[in-house]
Amino acid sequence: MSSRADRLAKRLEDKGLDLMVVTNLVNVRYLSGYTGSNGAAIVGPEVRVFFTDFRYVEQASEQVPDFERVKGERDLLGDVAERLSGRVGFEDGSMTVRSFERLKGLVGDGAELVAAGNLVEELRAVKENAEVDAIRAAAQLADSALSTVLERGLAGRTERKVAQQLEEEMRALGAEEPSFPSIVAAGSHGALPHAEPRDREIERGVLVTIDWGARLDGYCSDCTRTYATGELSGEASEVYEVVRRAQESSSDSVRAGAGGKAVDAVSRDIIGEAGHGDHYGHGLGHGVGMEVHESPRLAPTSDDTLVAGNVVTVEPGVYVPGRLGVRIEDLVVVTDDGRDVLSGLPKELQVV
Repeated sequence: MSSRADRLAKRLEDKGLDLMVVTNLVNVRYLSGYTGSNGAAIVGPEVRVFFTDFRYVEQASEQVPDFERVKGERDLLGDVAERLSGRVGFEDGSMTVRSFERLKGLVGDGAELVAAGNLVEELRAVKENAEVDAIRAAAQLADSALSTVLERGLAGRTERKVAQQLEEEMRALGAEEPSFPSIVAAGSHGALPHAEPRDREIERGVLVTIDWGARLDGYCSDCTRTYATGELSGEASEVYEVVRRAQESSSDSVRAGAGGKAVDAVSRDIIGEAGHGDHYGHGLGHGVGMEVHESPRLAPTSDDTLVAGNVVTVEPGVYVPGRLGVRIEDLVVVTDDGRDVLSGLPKELQVV
């Protein structure tokens, strides 16, 4: 973990900052290895200090060997403030206004607080090999869980029961928790990209979109597949093939140096040419790691450029109001010589 703090310290020098206060717990875990619910860190060129309260002292002694450890009060800002001087960066994207004003009052004239942007998140966007392995393991676990669920079929079961079984299977296989609430959406309900599972039985002859993921060892997976529960209408079959083609083509365009906007455009062009441009209202994808939504973004408004080590979703969709929805999503790692797909389930239309 210390190498991550070293990389952050180098970036602080480039930004003209003497120190950075890290209070976002995901970022604290990334830098230090600490998994508790109350912690903060200060990082500088020669500074590695970790703060927690008495409840987590023993845990921190095991998890945070590379930082000086300080036992503070439950509200750690007072203890943090005592160690600040010079130009100090803070996480303006996640620190609340109340916490900022309190910290500002505590440091007084002793330090200048400077908005540091997303410095840690930018580091997190480029995964180390061990992080990619963790995400791969989470994706494989999630695939195994859904495969077990599909053995029981979909038609005749409620969306909610399918989602519940899926989450139970992930936990049974060792997941800490789902990466996010699982989506199971059948028929016209699939036209809602973030549909919530209902207590309504899934009918035969419809499409069912399942979007799910597992958190394992602190890292998330994210995948979507759309299945048929019997013979489909011509429209449903055609839409599925359009989305599958858009997904595979855009996945093929993921590589180091590609722009997030350009990769998104590959899917958008295919779906638009098929007459469904108005039915594709979200971006193609997003980064995944310790959180299920990270940088970089694949979207019409993205100014990100992909680099080796990025892990992104590739998830085009078509949502026809009142009729149907299709989304197909893979997790893709950008490599030095192309990309590696972590999602293992088939993308040809499966009848369940």
